[in-house]
Amino acid sequence: MKRVATGLLVLLAVIFLAAFALQERYPWLQYVRAAAEGGMVGALADWFAVTALFRHPLGLRIPHTAIIPRRKDQIGASLGQFVEQNFLDEDVVQAKIRTLGISRRAGSWLSRPESADRVAREGAAAIRGAMLVLNDEDVQDIIESMARRYLLDPPWGPPLGRLLKRVLDDGHHLKLVDLLVDRAAEWVLENEEVVIRMVSERSPTWVPQIMDSLVGQKVHLELYRFVMAVQDDPNHEVRRQLDRYLLSLTEDLQHDAEMIAKVEAIKHNALGDPEVRALAARTWETIKTALLDAVEDPDSELSRAFTSAVREFGSRLATDEQLSAKVDGWITEATGYLVRNYRSQIAGVITETVERWDAQETSRKIELQVGRDLQFIRINGTVVGSLAGLAIYAVASAVFG
Repeated sequence: MKRVATGLLVLLAVIFLAAFALQERYPWLQYVRAAAEGGMVGALADWFAVTALFRHPLGLRIPHTAIIPRRKDQIGASLGQFVEQNFLDEDVVQAKIRTLGISRRAGSWLSRPESADRVAREGAAAIRGAMLVLNDEDVQDIIESMARRYLLDPPWGPPLGRLLKRVLDDGHHLKLVDLLVDRAAEWVLENEEVVIRMVSERSPTWVPQIMDSLVGQKVHLELYRFVMAVQDDPNHEVRRQLDRYLLSLTEDLQHDAEMIAKVEAIKHNALGDPEVRALAARTWETIKTALLDAVEDPDSELSRAFTSAVREFGSRLATDEQLSAKVDGWITEATGYLVRNYRSQIAGVITETVERWDAQETSRKIELQVGRDLQFIRINGTVVGSLAGLAIYAVASAVFG
């Protein structure tokens, strides 16, 4: 297009020279000369205007030329501001998001088996990558610190007391008491010889062995009757005494300083520094091994469950209007929040990108995009200049000739 526009200028220059040289012999060539003269003026003026956008014409640093290279950063800032004000408007973006039906499209995609398998594979790759990146000691430190902060540092007595009180109030301990009494009855019934032997071992040596056996049998029988009585009577004194003891224990755990201190001592003895560190290491190793084994095997229970969950969730998104509306609402609100709070930073990407560009390279890129139309301006200027020159000369000749 540059060659076409420049060729017209050269053509008009040749025509002008020929007409100028022969106009005395052929007067009608004065009109041709005037048209060619006007066309050259128009072509030169528009060539200067178009060239001044991108560079200094003929290398001359004329003021207000090479506009794009010189004002590149201001153009980028203006473009970023334009995008921010006209495109990154919260209402505009949210209205567009509402028309997209993102949740239904995502649901339809996720419900397809191949899509769910792909999500599962990508998730497995992400987990493997995370396991490789994470430092075991750092993770163990985090687990240990969390265990200390949420498990060891708070006192155990009051929460245990409140938990036990709730269990007692709801009667959940009664089944445990019944189980213990049942096991005690079974043990007494099946271990008569053990009871007799224990009685014999504790009786004086001068007592005849047969008396030890009779006494042992009597003790076993009474012990069995006692356990059976406790087992059969929900209101037995032993049960009531146990309830009273447990209720008293709940109060002591919550309010008695000595009992709270005992619980704390037991806690720290059982979970000292080495134990907590070892627990954190075992916990992380178990989690890491289980995750890696599961993601390495596409037929593992975890992989199948994850794939199935993805497909089920996708199906629900595609068919459940209430769920899809809720998800679309979340997406719309999240997008509005991002635009509302970060639109300047988002639009700033344009400004910062343009600032990083080389001025000459930027000018060249823009010229390649719009230069063809700009060359048409030169061509149009040549044609309009020719017509204007012809018209002006014709009018002048008619008036003054």
